[in-house]
Amino acid sequence: MRLRHGPLLTALCLGAAFPLLWYAAWQRRQGNDLGMYQSQFLELRQRLLYAEKESKRRSHELSSALREIKRVVAKRMNLTTNHTDGVNWKVLNLTRKLPMHLTNIYYYLPHLQEYEDAIFPNVIFGQQRTGVSLVMGVPTVKREKQRYLINTLHSLLYELSEEQKNDCIIIVFVAEVNAEYVNSVAESVKTSFPREIQSGVLEVISPPAFYYPDLSNLKKTFGDSEDRLEDDIIAKADYIQSIKNFAAEQSQEWMMLEFSQLGFIGKLFKSEDLPFIVEFFLMFYKDKPIDWLIDHLLWVKVCNPEKDAKHCENEKAKLRIRAKPSLFQHVGIYSSLAGKIQNLKDKDFGRNVLHKAHNNPPAKVDTSLRIYQQYTLEKVYEGKDCFWASAPVAGDYIRFTFLNPLKVEKYFFRSGNMEHPGDKLFNTTVEVLPADEKLRKELVDNGSKFNYPARKDGYLKIGAFENGIAEGSINQSIGKIQAIRLSVNSDSPVWAILSEGSVTVRRKFQSDH
Repeated sequence: MRLRHGPLLTALCLGAAFPLLWYAAWQRRQGNDLGMYQSQFLELRQRLLYAEKESKRRSHELSSALREIKRVVAKRMNLTTNHTDGVNWKVLNLTRKLPMHLTNIYYYLPHLQEYEDAIFPNVIFGQQRTGVSLVMGVPTVKREKQRYLINTLHSLLYELSEEQKNDCIIIVFVAEVNAEYVNSVAESVKTSFPREIQSGVLEVISPPAFYYPDLSNLKKTFGDSEDRLEDDIIAKADYIQSIKNFAAEQSQEWMMLEFSQLGFIGKLFKSEDLPFIVEFFLMFYKDKPIDWLIDHLLWVKVCNPEKDAKHCENEKAKLRIRAKPSLFQHVGIYSSLAGKIQNLKDKDFGRNVLHKAHNNPPAKVDTSLRIYQQYTLEKVYEGKDCFWASAPVAGDYIRFTFLNPLKVEKYFFRSGNMEHPGDKLFNTTVEVLPADEKLRKELVDNGSKFNYPARKDGYLKIGAFENGIAEGSINQSIGKIQAIRLSVNSDSPVWAILSEGSVTVRRKFQSDH
């Protein structure tokens, strides 16, 4: 219940009219008592004014108390809704005083006035990293069919150097208030990217329970649902460096750099421009999609109504600059809009290189995996294409047997690729077979050598795949190596791609002779 001052004051004013009428009638009959009744009237008037003042004060106190009760209830409901045993939710460590550029948010989203904390996100996972040069936002909503989020994150994190990871943040915004669904997404991200969550390069946030307005009363402007978020993209290799290089090349002031021609994918803004852009979106979010609004914003900034459309487009192009080729591609088929199939493709994206070639020593290759189409093991070893096979099971292997035993210094294997980043090798070890038969027999008898555990068939376990990659140096005390084997130790739920394989041989002038 909310007290309304208006009706209350109106009633007081109507109530004050009756003593005035009563006094006028009595004056005609008792004129000689004018002084007494005038004194009583003034006293009554003072009481009425005092009563009005007290009514306003108490109304204000009751309204304040009611708002506080609502805030406490909302906060408790939010904490209850967002609490599970599996995920520890925490409130972002921010001052509760809004920045100046956000103070108008209550005008555009008036329902937030009732819930003081609803403007601040729930931080499910995050290390509050600051001082980076690039922040990427990946919004996601619940889809009726296929989910793309994990593959999108694999693509964004694929081949990033440690230096690049330390200079960026990827923030996943789960734009749902259903705690069970939000937690399931958060746990999926944490399971797939534990190191990235721990380091702070990857954060997961969600809105408080009362963040959204009543969507049931939202005006349908172009026949679309209120759910319009996309999380289904892939990125080109080394996209971060390409973004930084393109931004550094600009000699004029810009507002937006575009790295995809589709919708609102791959759009870069300066942090100093965000307050102005956000407020413009807040003003018109009910009317048009964001990708349309940004064009209107540019029109407002630079277009002259007295000049033609061509002049307007030229002026907008100075602030909105396209990079080619595109660095991001839309890959999803099932839209976040219920029942909608969406085959949007960016023609400027081109083709991703799905494998990387290396100059490897001659070897015979074989595998127990069931090969998919033309993606053979020979092709990845020779640098011609990737190797692709159906889901591995425990006991499967990939083997490279050298035509002549070699002194191998180091190895590198990468599973998955840009288009199928989730098709990795899991629970797979790297093993080498020493060429020395006496050493192999010793390994079988003793079970280990050179701090490497030994297999019963004479192979030494020297490494394992971690997050899709296996790399390392080989102890030169092992001597020459006859073969390298990748052994699968458990059944995999996904197919496997080997997109890169490198074997570095010790040079002749570094031999032991």
